Amino acid sequence: MGLRLRIHEQAWYHAVRSCAEQFPGLIPVVKGNGYGFGRPTLMAVAAPLADLIAVGTVFEAGDVPSDRAAVVLTPHLGELPSGAPPSVTLTIGSLEHVRSLPTRHWQRDVVVKLQSSMRRYGAEPADLEALIAATESADCTITGYALHFPLSGSSLDHVAEVEQWLPLLDRELPLALSHLDALTYARLIDQHPQRLFQIRCGTALWIGDKSALQLGADVLDVGPVHAHVPVGYRGVTAPSDGHIVLVAAGSSHGVRPLADGRSPFHFAHERMHLIEPSHMHTSMLFVPTGQACPIVGDRVDVQCPLILTNVDELEWVRD
Repeated sequence: MGLRLRIHEQAWYHAVRSCAEQFPGLIPVVKGNGYGFGRPTLMAVAAPLADLIAVGTVFEAGDVPSDRAAVVLTPHLGELPSGAPPSVTLTIGSLEHVRSLPTRHWQRDVVVKLQSSMRRYGAEPADLEALIAATESADCTITGYALHFPLSGSSLDHVAEVEQWLPLLDRELPLALSHLDALTYARLIDQHPQRLFQIRCGTALWIGDKSALQLGADVLDVGPVHAHVPVGYRGVTAPSDGHIVLVAAGSSHGVRPLADGRSPFHFAHERMHLIEPSHMHTSMLFVPTGQACPIVGDRVDVQCPLILTNVDELEWVRD
């Protein structure tokens, strides 16, 4: 009982496979909370899709199956934590990153992050030569480049950035891209048949088709309340006669009001009023008299980004 992600198994696996087939050179990304599924669940699905799996930090690299290679997306400063495989490929984007590379128990493979219009970490074109020289002086092997685009901007904008970088890059090394649609990626490959492209894919791969997924929370208690009676931690008054509904989802799950302040909870296609911000494991909701009200044991729908959500259970449904 708690916050549960229901997955329609056949439809979800079909969506994952269809996405993977559209992206030759796929590097599945399994990081953070595992896009709501948990990293171990997705690792088992990612392993048959590719030999290389991307993780968010070195602290997640130990989750990658031993028969698959791991590349870390976020630069790391200092020695590797215990549990990180020595064969992990690290990301660098500046001279400071090179100076902070581990000196022990590491194979010393790196990917060079290139600056994009996102303006996160990454080497500028004018700095690339010096960065490569420093990397080679540190006895590291550059296995490829990476270019991470923002979600904003058009496909044409992103392709233009690739075109600006290509003349500066070693033709023998792959360039890993992010946030390109399948059609744009295919055209880029066709336009540069002598280049090796890879694409890192997480959100589109795992939760691109949301029709196969449903996030819900169990109703733990329901009780009547009269208008203007104080309720909750802060003594907020009930807006009218109705019912207080307590559901098993809260801040520990990543559940919070939407960006515009609305409640993320729904029942019978009606939005449920959130009395106060969710607490650790419980949210207090209000349903006015006359509106459909759940009973104990029912499940209410939760509108929450899966990349921010920690679910208690995965429920696989075989349709």
